[in-house]
Amino acid sequence: MGQAHRPRKGSMQYWPRKRAQRSYARVKAWATAKDAKPMGFAGYKVGMTHLIITDNYSHSPTKGSSIFMPVTVVECPPIKILSARFYKTTPYGTHVVTEIQVQKAEKELARKLCLAKNVKKKLEDIKPEDIDDVVLVVYTQPKFTGIGKKKPEVFEIALGGDKNAKLQFVKDHLDKEITIADVFKEGALVDIHAVTKGKGFQGPVKRFGVKIRSHKSEKTKRGPGSLGAWCGQGGMMYRVAHAGKMGFHERTEYNKWLVKISNTASDINPSGGFLHYGQVKSNYVLIKGSLPGPAKRLLRLNHAIRPTKKVASQPPTIEYTSIASKQG
Repeated sequence: MGQAHRPRKGSMQYWPRKRAQRSYARVKAWATAKDAKPMGFAGYKVGMTHLIITDNYSHSPTKGSSIFMPVTVVECPPIKILSARFYKTTPYGTHVVTEIQVQKAEKELARKLCLAKNVKKKLEDIKPEDIDDVVLVVYTQPKFTGIGKKKPEVFEIALGGDKNAKLQFVKDHLDKEITIADVFKEGALVDIHAVTKGKGFQGPVKRFGVKIRSHKSEKTKRGPGSLGAWCGQGGMMYRVAHAGKMGFHERTEYNKWLVKISNTASDINPSGGFLHYGQVKSNYVLIKGSLPGPAKRLLRLNHAIRPTKKVASQPPTIEYTSIASKQG
């Protein structure tokens, strides 16, 4: 009798195989920069369209030619600083020393969390020798978009530069808005952190790629067969090919090309609006290719942590932007 050939099921590139804890991603690693500036931003996924551009990559076989480029539209209304968080490195890891909150925040923020009413600590009381790192706690302003949402998202954003430059940046910008043009330039490479589209309860064929057996097989055609010894620990191991919830995973896509930054919404809005989103009303960016998640989901845009040179450092010349109706 021949030896049974059973290659493993499902990719081990992503593990453990579990759903995200919230609808927007958590960033654990940041790029560094010499200048004191935010190292990330956030925007709401709108949808996709296409451009005709003049290829300006020096090593491309189509250099100087007009080429087709699919792009994702991300609406990026200004974000506001909620507080500055100061960290100290200890033998047991980094810990928050103190946090200084702005005196006045937007009223929509009360939908998300309870704010301290009496802020006693001031920035002047912070000494550089008492801290090791400074990060910003910011919140989004979805009220400036057309998605019908008021409740903001709150998350941390790292700062570039040394700690003295970071402290000075906080003193200069604590009560101000940050726009997408303050963080990124056209032609830059960005990393996208997002939560993918949820697909509900799916079987092992769709979820793990299990082979569909012959119609003459006993009991089942789409089943994984024996689940083996990996289901005897009081729970099913994530690497066993079995049915379950699929999607809604936290994922990172590296080195996406930021083609355009604009505040003229009329240049991108199609007739009838984008499907499942509507009209773009605020600042937006165009990023080459597709991005994770459904429409209206928050995407985290960060400076590339491992940039490559496979795209031009300068934005291309856009000859045509499709604003044809997406309604079909």
